[in-house]
Amino acid sequence: MFIIRGGENMDEVYDAEAMQEHMQKWQTWMGGMAQEGKLVGGEPLMNEGKALTNGGTKVTDRPLVEGKELVGGYIIVKATTLDEATEMAKGCPGFEHDCTIEVREIRPMG
Repeated sequence: MFIIRGGENMDEVYDAEAMQEHMQKWQTWMGGMAQEGKLVGGEPLMNEGKALTNGGTKVTDRPLVEGKELVGGYIIVKATTLDEATEMAKGCPGFEHDCTIEVREIRPMG
């Protein structure tokens, strides 16, 4: 799984045409993984959310104060090793805008 954090707010950086060009880069990158049979799925996340702590008794509105901590989306890929997934993540267009990608293996339940 790729957990995508931070980066610049695209709405503030791009006009509509430039945003479309940037989104095309994402479609090309993800489309390439899909053609190889390696893309399981992924979506951007809304900025708003809630965090539950203290056994679910404390609810805090999100996003986090620091944009670099905000999880903006996720992508689930098929890879045989963590290193292979890491290599796949290197093509992410979000790096053009200072995002961070955390590459994690999903542990099966049971």
